[in-house]
Amino acid sequence: MDGWLAIIVLILVGLVLIYLELIFVPGTTILGLLGLALTGIGVYMAYERHGVTSGSVVLVGSLLITIGALVWSFRSNAWSKFSLKGRNESKVNEHYNDDLQVAMRGLAVSDLKPIGKAEFNNKAYEVASHGHLIESGTEVEIIRLSGNKIIVESINT
Repeated sequence: MDGWLAIIVLILVGLVLIYLELIFVPGTTILGLLGLALTGIGVYMAYERHGVTSGSVVLVGSLLITIGALVWSFRSNAWSKFSLKGRNESKVNEHYNDDLQVAMRGLAVSDLKPIGKAEFNNKAYEVASHGHLIESGTEVEIIRLSGNKIIVESINT
C-alpha cells in the first residue's frame, strides 16, 4: 500500500468537504477551501511518493470523480431535495387595525414627527400625521386607514 491509504483518505475527505460546502453551507468557503486543500495535498503526495505517472492518474481520477458527482447530482435532481418549495402567503400584522375606524378619536402618546404612537381604545398604535408635528398628549382623530397605515390629524387644529 505504501501510503496509498493516506492519499485516498485525504482526497475523499477533501471531496466530501467540497460537497458539504456546495450543499449545506454555500457562500461560507471555509469547508470548500479546506476540502480543496486536503484534495490538493492528497494529489501532491501521490506525485511525491509515487512519481509523475501515479500522480497524474490520481489527479485525473479525482477530477473525474468530482465532475462525475456534480453531473450526477444535477441530472438526478438531488439539489432540489435541499431547496425550500413552500411559499408563505400570509402578511405580518394582517389584523393590526381591525378594531379602528375613520373618525375614531384617541390620544397621541408620543410626539408625531410625523410618525409616532397614539392610543385608541386603550391600545397603542403607530400612526402618522400629514407631515406636521403633533405633540404628545394632543387629542387626534383618524382621517384615513390604508392597509396597516393609520393617518391622523390633531383635533385642536
